[in-house]
Amino acid sequence: MKKVCGYFGVAVMGAVLAMGMTTTAKAVAPRVIKLSADDTMKFDQPTLTAKPGEALEVQLTNKGTLPKEAMAHNFVLLAKGTDTNAFVMDAAMSKATGYIPAAPKYKAAVLASTPLAGPGETVKIAFTAPKAPGSYQYLCSYAGHFLAGMKGTLVVK
Repeated sequence: MKKVCGYFGVAVMGAVLAMGMTTTAKAVAPRVIKLSADDTMKFDQPTLTAKPGEALEVQLTNKGTLPKEAMAHNFVLLAKGTDTNAFVMDAAMSKATGYIPAAPKYKAAVLASTPLAGPGETVKIAFTAPKAPGSYQYLCSYAGHFLAGMKGTLVVK
């Protein structure tokens, strides 16, 4: 009986050690990109770069002073081929969904998006950069901001 318990104990200990080895392996932490915007309706960085499939975290800080109801900002990364003009027109009518259109046709178009940030607030989104190299547009979808120039490009290379 002692040998059976001994073998069982060794087997259990081996399984625990093996599980411990797999659970201690850490995922690669995303690279943090700090982005800001203010009442001028511009991102401070019009171009961002990433490697294909790179783990990223965009942290957007609203450095403006106007109230959130009048001047909130977000970060929305769009897929290649998205009709940006149609997207922002529909976004302008989407206050109830944080200026992200809920239409099914946009589900695949939005690769990443943050909530809206009011003055002094920071919002963030962790995502994986597209695997296909190329240029991907990001923008603020708050009504009128894209048209005022609040946009940029994520270059994946």
